Amino acid sequence: MLFVIALAGLYLLVFLTGDRQPTPKLGIDLVGGTRVTLTTRTLDGSSPTHIALRQAQQIIGSRVNGLGVAGSEVVIDGDNLVITVPGDDGSAVRNLGQTARLYIRPVIGQPTPAEIASKPSPSSLPAAASQKDNLTARIEFEKELRQSTDPNIQQSAVQYMVSRCGQEDVLAGRDDPNLPLVACSVDHTTVYVLDKSMISGDQITDASASLNQDIWAYAINLAFNPEATDTWATFTTNNVGKLAAFTLDSQVVSAPQIRVPITNGRTQIDSGKPGFTADSAKQFADILKYGSLPLSFQTSEAETVSATLGLTSLRAGLIAGAIGLALVLVYSLLYYRWLGLLMVLSLVASGAMVFGILVLLGRYINYSLDLAGIAGLIIGIGTTADSFVVLFERIKDQTRRGGTTFWEAVPRGWIRARKTILSGNAVTFLAAVVLYILAVGQVKGFAFTLGLTTVLDVVVVSMVTAPLMLIASKSEPFRV
Repeated sequence: MLFVIALAGLYLLVFLTGDRQPTPKLGIDLVGGTRVTLTTRTLDGSSPTHIALRQAQQIIGSRVNGLGVAGSEVVIDGDNLVITVPGDDGSAVRNLGQTARLYIRPVIGQPTPAEIASKPSPSSLPAAASQKDNLTARIEFEKELRQSTDPNIQQSAVQYMVSRCGQEDVLAGRDDPNLPLVACSVDHTTVYVLDKSMISGDQITDASASLNQDIWAYAINLAFNPEATDTWATFTTNNVGKLAAFTLDSQVVSAPQIRVPITNGRTQIDSGKPGFTADSAKQFADILKYGSLPLSFQTSEAETVSATLGLTSLRAGLIAGAIGLALVLVYSLLYYRWLGLLMVLSLVASGAMVFGILVLLGRYINYSLDLAGIAGLIIGIGTTADSFVVLFERIKDQTRRGGTTFWEAVPRGWIRARKTILSGNAVTFLAAVVLYILAVGQVKGFAFTLGLTTVLDVVVVSMVTAPLMLIASKSEPFRV
């Protein structure tokens, strides 16, 4: 009775909450998705350290999870990171390799609109960066020009950047926060001369996206640590009417005018025009929340992953599983006669409980079922069938003893079988837990579903199979 109530409550949640669709969320190998390869960029072209790659892997993994993308993978492949996410729209993942070094810098003078600025004359600038083949040399050139403390060179840098704002910025995320910076806005329409950084992204304690109803646009809310709170309060108090620029990877995201002193340790970033969307604001906030990457990356490859192979494998696996299950049921009916029906009912109850739980897990914690997870389910079903066999054999052992009726053999057999079932399931569950902790990628899905079905095996045998056996022991057709 308790199991029936629990099962009914489970399916009430399935059909009355969320999207009300009784379908589990599927992984990338079953529904397809996007795979993005990020290639590391070092100053001297050498390979990055494994420690730096692992740290970048963890940060990007946190960014992916912050997007609410389940069933995703971030794996190290040589000197690259490969991000794989399920679903049709992988556009949000393509920007996750952003270094995301945030600085807040005072704006020096007035920004220069790119539309009306003149191009620099060759004599006013150092050698053209396009002549620099080595990345290190190109970065050094940009730093000498764009991070100079000489006002004359700064003006030359402004003219230089006006015609290059839309091009790849080799200085992205590599600017020195202790030096001035000439940078473009993210929309490539304005060039700013900025003073040295006063606050860095490391001093941000929280970042979230919200709708600013004053300007009816999405913005990023930032919270500072105590040191940055004091710095920001002093700056905004002494510089009312001036501009402060928020730079992300050497580009100006926003440069608002200070209207009033801000002393509460919080501030807000909007991106001007065209502004943030709801998705881009959340993505930006998550990037800031989880910190900057220790390495610079560029997207070397982005491809759509087809689900054709996975669906073919799934179809073959389900057919094989169905054949195996049918053979087990036929054997149980032939060998245990009517008691085989109890095995069928118990397996149906277990399957219904597992399916409902998977639907709710996908709905509330974004768990996605992949091929490895389905393999774990099939093995778990086999484990459940083993528990039934153990129970039936213990009952038969009791009936073989002289003077023991079937009605008396059932409770005695259950007591003896219970110890064996619990011991076997405990070992399987422990193995699943260890595998889940130590494994990466899809192997975690296998371990999770194996552990889930193992727990439900104990529940079903205790709350369904054993009570049904007690009822059956009083009925003549079920006697062995």
